[in-house]
Amino acid sequence: MNAPASAADTLRATLTGLLDGLPPKQAASAVERLIATYRGDTPTDAPILRDRADVAAYAAYRMPATFEAVRAALAAFADAVPGWTPGSHIDVGGGTGAATWAVTATWAGTRPVTVLDWAAPALALGEELAAAHPELGDARWQRARIGAALTLDPADLVTVSYVLNELTEPDRTALVDAAARSAQAVVIVEAGTPAGHARVIEARDRLVEAGFRVAAPCPHSAACPLAPGTDWCHFSARVSRSSLHRQVKGGSLAYEDEKFSYVAATRLPATPAPARVVRRPQIRKGQVLLDLCEADEHKRRTTVTKRHGDLYRAARDADWGDAWPPAPEPGRS
Repeated sequence: MNAPASAADTLRATLTGLLDGLPPKQAASAVERLIATYRGDTPTDAPILRDRADVAAYAAYRMPATFEAVRAALAAFADAVPGWTPGSHIDVGGGTGAATWAVTATWAGTRPVTVLDWAAPALALGEELAAAHPELGDARWQRARIGAALTLDPADLVTVSYVLNELTEPDRTALVDAAARSAQAVVIVEAGTPAGHARVIEARDRLVEAGFRVAAPCPHSAACPLAPGTDWCHFSARVSRSSLHRQVKGGSLAYEDEKFSYVAATRLPATPAPARVVRRPQIRKGQVLLDLCEADEHKRRTTVTKRHGDLYRAARDADWGDAWPPAPEPGRS
C-alpha cells in the first residue's frame, strides 16, 4: 500500500502543469520582474501579481521556497510549544497560499483558514491549488488591502510571509500591531538579507512590546545581540526543484537553498531553545565550530571536539537553524 503523499509532494504535483500553455518568454519575463521585486527594498503600491501569467510564474518560482522557509520556522515554533495545535489560522498577504500548506504540514487536521491578499488572481489560483489538499478545501480566500486599515478577526495563529518588504514603514507597524491584537501566535518570515532581518527585528520588537514572548529562533526575548549593519540573522531551507521549476528558474541543480529570516512569537507558554545554531556548522578534523545565539543574550562561537563524545557526534549532525544542544533521544539520559 502506498504511503500518503506529504504536503510538499502534493504541492509539487499541483504545480507541475501550472505553466502549460504559457509562452516561455512570458514566464521568464514575469519571473525576472518578480525576482527584482522580491529582492528589492522599495515598497510598491501596485499589486505585484497582476494577472494569471504573473501568478503562474510566481507559483512556480516562489511557492516551493516559501513553503519550505515557513515550514522550517513553524517547526522551530512547534518545538517550543509542544502539544499545541492552532485551532484557526489567518495568512496575511498569503497570495497563492504557501504558508497555509506549511501550517498543514506542521499540524495535521483541519481548522478554519483565511487567506488575505489584495491580488485577486493570486487568491483565485491559491483556491484552485488548495482543492488538491484535503485539509484546505474549506479555506476562505478573501481580498483585502494589507496596510494601516487592516483589521483581523481573532485567530490562534497569524502568519505573515514575505509581505513586509511590500509595505511602507507605517503599514508594517499597523500590520504587526493588528496581528498582535488578533492572535495567540504570530510567525513572520522575510528574505534572508540584511534588510529582511531588519524588518523581522522591527516586528519582533513590536511583538515583545505587545506582551509576546519569542519562541524561535531566539533563545530569549531581549534585544538582538547583533549590532545593526554588522551582521544579520538568517537561516537556510533546502528546496527540491521539479524539472518545470528548474526550467522557470533557469537552473540545472535538483535543489536550491532558500535563505530566510524569521520570528515566531506567542502569548502561550513556550520553552525556547537553550541556544540556536545561527551559521552553517564548520566541520574540521576532530572538531566542529558552532556559531550560537545563546540564552544569556550573546552570540558566540563554541568548539565541540571528539573528547565531548556524544555531543561531538551530535555537533557533526547539527544543521544551520537547529536548537543546541539537541534534545536527548527517548530512552537515553
